[in-house]
Amino acid sequence: MFHSLFHDRVEAGRLLAECLRGEAGANTVVLALPRGGVPVAFEVAMALDAELDVLPVRKLGVPTQPELAMGAIAPGGARYVDEHTVRAAHVTQAQFDAVLAYEQAELARRETLYRGELPPLVVAGRTVILVDDGMATGASMQAAVRSLRALHPARIVVALPVAPAGAEADFHGVADAFIAVAQPALFFSVGQHYDDFDQTSDDEVRVLLARAAARPHGASGDA
Repeated sequence: MFHSLFHDRVEAGRLLAECLRGEAGANTVVLALPRGGVPVAFEVAMALDAELDVLPVRKLGVPTQPELAMGAIAPGGARYVDEHTVRAAHVTQAQFDAVLAYEQAELARRETLYRGELPPLVVAGRTVILVDDGMATGASMQAAVRSLRALHPARIVVALPVAPAGAEADFHGVADAFIAVAQPALFFSVGQHYDDFDQTSDDEVRVLLARAAARPHGASGDA
């Protein structure tokens, strides 16, 4: 019988934070991939006494199978395309361009929705811990790392509660470190490893970002 690894994203974030103790310092910022990565990243930021922000990323889904990623985009024009999936799914250039245009508009909308008029946190010269609730294909995380590189952080640490076995190889030379609580060989989806994997709402994202922003930097203890 299959047993899940985490009760929910809160527990996953707390366990991930323990794995990240050696990566955090006084100049660390935690960036979450919304929406599901935000509750995980909130726990990490609180435990490590780090600032929290979001890095919106949009998956580029195959037109006939939207859940199958053929790539992803992130702010600043960063793009990751899985050419193998594009060819295997027989995606035409016109289809790809249509998906790209839609997701670019959605990316801009979500940046405004989550952050409002506030500018993103400065990451230049800092250690950035990039957090999601898990990784399947890795397309979104690849786009996120490419987006961050253009902002010149000192280090990029990809941090996940769960990822497929061997996933770190895809980030060799891309990120500076890859940390996962678990990398099971039997991996069908991120959700299979959680008891509670309900969708994170936009409201929850905004509330957690506001809570993190209101917490004095350098404070200790739980929020």
